[in-house]
Amino acid sequence: MNIQELSALGIVTAAVVYLLAFMAHAAEWASARDLPVRPADRSPARERELVTAGAPSTSPAPAAGPSPLDGAQEESTRIRVDMFGRLGVGLTMIAAACHLAGWVLRGVAAHRLPWGNMYEFTISALAFVVIAYLVLALRHNMRWLGLPMTLLLAIGCGLAATVFYVAVAPLVPALHSVWFIIHIVAACIAGAAFNLGGLASIIYLFKARSEAKGATTGYLAKLPSARKMDTFAYRAHAFAFPIWTFTIAAGSIWAEYAWGRFWGWDPKETWSLVTWVVYAMYLHARATAGWKGRNAAIIAIIGVVSFWFNFIGVNLLVSGLHSYAGI
Repeated sequence: MNIQELSALGIVTAAVVYLLAFMAHAAEWASARDLPVRPADRSPARERELVTAGAPSTSPAPAAGPSPLDGAQEESTRIRVDMFGRLGVGLTMIAAACHLAGWVLRGVAAHRLPWGNMYEFTISALAFVVIAYLVLALRHNMRWLGLPMTLLLAIGCGLAATVFYVAVAPLVPALHSVWFIIHIVAACIAGAAFNLGGLASIIYLFKARSEAKGATTGYLAKLPSARKMDTFAYRAHAFAFPIWTFTIAAGSIWAEYAWGRFWGWDPKETWSLVTWVVYAMYLHARATAGWKGRNAAIIAIIGVVSFWFNFIGVNLLVSGLHSYAGI
C-alpha cells in the first residue's frame, strides 16, 4: 500500500469514526429524554453562565414538576448521558487523528500542499473545522456542539472519500502562487468559525423554542441559555467575517497574478461575494437594527449554506476559472 492509498484509508476511516461519534452523541441526547423538566430561566445569574454544556448554574432552576425518575434513577441517567457524551468526544478525537493523518499523507504523496482539487479542499476545510471544535469542546466544555458537528464531519469526509476523490496530480499553473496558499488558509479559518456559528444557530432555534414554551426538557435542559448561544454565534461570525473579507482580497491579488485581473465576475468570485453580503447583512442587522435571536439565526444558517455551496456546489454545477474539482 503506497502513501496515496494510506491517505485515502485515513479519510475513509475518519468518516466511519465520525459517524460512530455522531451515533454516540445521538445516544447522549436520547438518554437525556427522561431527565427532569426545567423551566426557562432568564435570570441575570443564568445569563452569566459560561457557554458550556452542563456547567453548574449559579442559581439552579427549580423543577417544574415531579420527576419521572427517583433520585437513584436520575443520577444513573445523568451518568449514562455523560458517558455517551465523553464517548462521542473520544471518538471524534480518534477520527480527527485519522483525518489529519490522511490529510498530511496526501500532501506527502503529492509533494506539495494538499490544496489542488475539491477533494483536497474539502478535507482541508474540515480539518480546520474539527480542530476548532475540539479546542472548544475540551478547553471550554462546549460538547453540546458535538451532535451537528460530527454529522457535518461524517457527511463531508464521506462525500470526499466516495464522490470527490481524485488521484494525486500536479497543480495547475494558476495555483503556483504564495497568494493562493494565503487565500486557502484564510478561507479555511473563516470557514471553521462560520460553521461553528452556523451550527450553534441551528441548536439555538431548538433551545429558544423550548424556552418560549416555558420549560426545557431532556438534553436541552443541559445546554446554555438561548441568549448565551446567540451571543456565541454572533462572536463566531464577528471573528470570521474580517478573515473572509481578507480571503476575498487575497484571492483578488492571486487572480491578478494568475490571470492578469483582480476581479472578473467568475462564478466562484461572484458567489464568494454573495456569501460576504449574507454575513455582512447578519452583522449589520445585529449592529444597527438590534436583530437577535430567531431572525439572526436564520440569516446565519443561510450564510453557512451559501458558504458550502460556494465551496462545493459552484465547482460541480458551474464552469469557470476556479473549477478545480477534477471529477
